[in-house]
Amino acid sequence: MSETVMKVRAPATSANLGAGFDTLGVALSLYNIVTVKRLLPPGEFVSEVKGEGARELSDSKSNLIIKSYLEACSAWQITEPKGFEMYSNNTIPLCRGLGSSANAVVCGVLIARELNRVSASESEMLRVMTKIEGHPDNVAPCFLGGMTVGCWDGDNLRYVRLPSLPSDMYVVVAVPNVRVNTSDARKSLPEMVNFSDAVFNVGRSALMAAAWATGQWDMLSWGMDDRLHQQYRAKLFPGGEVIIDRVRKMPGCLGVAISGSGPSVLALSRGKPRKVAEAMCRTFSEHGIESLFFVLEGCAEGAKVDTYF
Repeated sequence: MSETVMKVRAPATSANLGAGFDTLGVALSLYNIVTVKRLLPPGEFVSEVKGEGARELSDSKSNLIIKSYLEACSAWQITEPKGFEMYSNNTIPLCRGLGSSANAVVCGVLIARELNRVSASESEMLRVMTKIEGHPDNVAPCFLGGMTVGCWDGDNLRYVRLPSLPSDMYVVVAVPNVRVNTSDARKSLPEMVNFSDAVFNVGRSALMAAAWATGQWDMLSWGMDDRLHQQYRAKLFPGGEVIIDRVRKMPGCLGVAISGSGPSVLALSRGKPRKVAEAMCRTFSEHGIESLFFVLEGCAEGAKVDTYF
């Protein structure tokens, strides 16, 4: 057997996209690459991580890729799942709303399928991923690529994959140097919402999906409006309460939203994406927070697996 057993390359994602809370998500051209270097006896795992999260994720007992691998094996009733040594090269920031945990889940489930020679359909793979992650908005685009619409009732999943973004559209992501855990972001949300706000979001999310499917990109500014979660999550990081209104006025900006549960902010842009990025980072600086930015593209392919055995 060769020194490298398999590789998985999986993209970052941005969920919600404003109105599509827990439903919409898009794959982005920023990737983590996981290499399974050699097989080990059942129950034995070794992990090495470089880049984002290197200190926290190198412990194999707490590594989410390995946890997801074992959960997938359990779901498929594999009694003695193969152990392995893996190396992760991570570029997706942790706890920044760019789908790092979903990325790990997707990688773990794909490794489980390949190493244990499981015959599973696309929908079954995605159902297992969603069961582990809790909702489909990040795992679906990470696995499938493009933009996805997913509905999950805790056991059954329905999803539609829409095309990736056109080549002349940029995804500008500003990443502040603060973390927001998804669990904390969910605790910030109210238990009840006004009926008018619910109707507002139903209309906006439907418009977002329809505009994306038909390429009517001038509708994105409306489609990315939200009244269910962003106003609450914006209070969790400095600058959050002003950055969306400021950036949406920039020339070439088609729509802007908190990425996932935050604190990263995503803007879809045509024209000069660097100016949009600079406005985003300047806003964080004005509130005493350092930040960096990515100018990305949509990822049409989703997770990619190469095997060498």
